[in-house]
Amino acid sequence: MKLCRVTPMERELNLLAFDTSTERMSVALVHSGRLWRHNGPGAAQASAQLIPVIQRLMTEAGLTWTELQAIAFGRGPGSFTGLRTACSVAQGLAFGADLPVLAIDTLLALAEDARERHGCAHVVAALDARMEQIYQARYEYAAGCWSQRQAPSLVNPEQIVVPADAVLAGNAWAVYGERLPAGIRHVEAWPEAAAMLRLAPAMLAAGQAVPAEQALPLYVRDKVAQTTAERAKHPKQ
Repeated sequence: MKLCRVTPMERELNLLAFDTSTERMSVALVHSGRLWRHNGPGAAQASAQLIPVIQRLMTEAGLTWTELQAIAFGRGPGSFTGLRTACSVAQGLAFGADLPVLAIDTLLALAEDARERHGCAHVVAALDARMEQIYQARYEYAAGCWSQRQAPSLVNPEQIVVPADAVLAGNAWAVYGERLPAGIRHVEAWPEAAAMLRLAPAMLAAGQAVPAEQALPLYVRDKVAQTTAERAKHPKQ
């Protein structure tokens, strides 16, 4: 996977993006080069609040559905409920407006947020996956291009490997810091919808948009609940 900068003309696209893969809900819209955005509580609230927030931003931007070029959503990995919420809303809106969909890896969006906010170019993107585990992937940014060096996976905190020239980005350090390898550099970052908007033009140019019915979540974990013994062992989870 490789995503590179696009031309100024491609940056003038009208795009909508949202992510509900974590406890935060992030929505952003770009219209004629201007950005509208919303960040707030997600989790259980996302299913009820996502569409009203999208409608409000569309109204504030004075943008109609027919003026959009694509809809992007965070496909995962992340909260199962959050991924299903984002995917179903993206599909429904895209069907209704006859728009293509961009299913963007949440960990890539997180890496892009770390690059924009902290200047990180070699990123191990890591999100709390609950159940004492972490979603991780590794990316490098060079010459205006993102390259995936390690695909999204699910690991225990002690299994995280952060190369010497890389930065751990995400919320994994805040949750599991005492169990992660000592001495690694770390920054807070999130799969922000605004970061997805910066990735979207390159994905469109690379032909990665799909019809609504083909836009699907990325589930790295196939187990959604702990056994009684596991809950007893980790009572906080």
